[in-house]
Amino acid sequence: MSLLSRRRGGNGLEIWPGYVDALSTLLMVTIFVLLVFVLAEAFLSVALSGSDKTIDSLRGQVAQLSNVLSLEKTKEASLEGELSTLQASLKRTTAERAKLTASLAESQSHVAGQEKLNQAALAQVDTLNEQIAALRMQLASLAAALDVAKQKDQAEHVQIVNLGQKLNEALARQVQHLQLYRSEFFGDLRKVLAGEKNIKIVGDRFVFESDVLFPSDSAELSPEGQQKIADVAKAITDIAAKIPPHVNWVLSVDGFADQTAIQGGPYRNNFDLSAARALAVLHLLIKDGVPQNRVVAAAFGAEHPINQGTTPEALAQNRRIEFRLTSAD
Repeated sequence: MSLLSRRRGGNGLEIWPGYVDALSTLLMVTIFVLLVFVLAEAFLSVALSGSDKTIDSLRGQVAQLSNVLSLEKTKEASLEGELSTLQASLKRTTAERAKLTASLAESQSHVAGQEKLNQAALAQVDTLNEQIAALRMQLASLAAALDVAKQKDQAEHVQIVNLGQKLNEALARQVQHLQLYRSEFFGDLRKVLAGEKNIKIVGDRFVFESDVLFPSDSAELSPEGQQKIADVAKAITDIAAKIPPHVNWVLSVDGFADQTAIQGGPYRNNFDLSAARALAVLHLLIKDGVPQNRVVAAAFGAEHPINQGTTPEALAQNRRIEFRLTSAD
């Protein structure tokens, strides 16, 4: 008999076991649900606790990563600085390399030039050696010729000595004759130029201070200077007519200046000025009748002063024209 039949056929008390079964089942389900809930909460607590630990671990790792990142940033900044330094050093090295390359190129060019010079020098040495050999042969020939000449000279020595003595005697006679005419020339000029304080006789020379003949820093004769040169020319032409043709004489016109530097004007220095003045006197002498082959001009600039002082008077004495009647031999 089934339980339902029994329940349907019995009284009300027969229902209670059913309720008990239902309640038992409900209780078991409830207990099971609570158990599941408790287990789930336990599992969740464990999971949450593990998550907290994981989060703390992650936070620690994040902190470590931050430190590492900071260190990496520091390293990066340091590396960038080192990179900048290396780049600057590279630029300097590149520039130095360029300079060294240019210097090397110049050195190579210089070496090449030196090699060419050395080759040329060696060629010149070879040429000189050949020339020296030729000269030695010529010297040997000259030595032989000299021996012959010495032998001949010994035979002619007496004749040469006699000829030298004759020449010296002739020159002495010519100088003596010229000295006589020089004395006469000086005597005539003394008479013509008597009373001129700026014209002096010094040894065998007539000395005219330039101020007598020329304006300052000029080579153009003044009217007074032209007259003085005309007097000299007359004395020369008078004496020239008396000097025998075999006496080779000449009137030397020497120009001198002082040591004061030239300041502007057509003359670069005192030498040019003294030369221009000597030539001006020479041309005027020729114009006044002195034979052209009997007059010469020379310039000495500031050399050979007759007064070593620096006063205006001393400088005036050094600015001068000198006349010398001398031999042309």
